[in-house]
Amino acid sequence: MHRVVLFHAQGCHLCEVALDVVRDVQAEQPFVLELVDIGGVPELETAYRERIPVVELDGVEVFTYHVSRDGLLARLRADGSPGGQDVAQGNM
Repeated sequence: MHRVVLFHAQGCHLCEVALDVVRDVQAEQPFVLELVDIGGVPELETAYRERIPVVELDGVEVFTYHVSRDGLLARLRADGSPGGQDVAQGNM
């Protein structure tokens, strides 16, 4: 099963929108979701603050700022899952 990580912070409107998109996709194409709040963690703040929300899929960064529902779904299905595609397109 795929693993999606969403790096986010409190009070980030784009993060809230990204979480809604990710959860919507998860309802259609199941995956493990990990939410990482970068707030107060210096290493994470340095790595992600200027780019949140950041979405990783199986350890690979695939989206920053905005998450494409169709792009995430295509990437999840690119491995040959039902309804999959040969090549996934994202908006990174």
